[in-house]
Amino acid sequence: MDLTWVRWLLDSYAGWLKRELIDRAGTIEEQSERLYVAPFVVASHTNPSTGSGQGAEDPILNYGNRQALALWEGTWEEFTGIPSRLTAEPVNQPERARMLEQVATRGFITDYQGIRISRTGRRFLVQQATVWNILDDHGAVQGQAATFSHWRPLAEE
Repeated sequence: MDLTWVRWLLDSYAGWLKRELIDRAGTIEEQSERLYVAPFVVASHTNPSTGSGQGAEDPILNYGNRQALALWEGTWEEFTGIPSRLTAEPVNQPERARMLEQVATRGFITDYQGIRISRTGRRFLVQQATVWNILDDHGAVQGQAATFSHWRPLAEE
């Protein structure tokens, strides 16, 4: 796990939302562990223009805490490294792209709602999500992250 990324993720959340995502006491290693075991979902993807080797339309997942991995029904290895657009069904990808464009423009959004799909095809509705830009130490956007505590499974179609 990239501790610099975790620091950027946490610092950016605090900068945009003016509150902490988790208790920031202790070392970055302790904060990283606290984030990983948090009872809410946290996931992020890289900004492809920063060297992931993918096209601008294909940000790559690079972080999921334990709750995210459980919800998306995958391991760290299965979750990270795939295009984040695959967390939405093809029919829902335009809506997801619009949401990410709003985040890119505004820096963050709160109270987002959208349908997502797990690695195994299980559909669920994300509710009250916060999505924010992740900034590096120089203020450059390096990716985006999302957190939420509310979701519900959707019936199979």
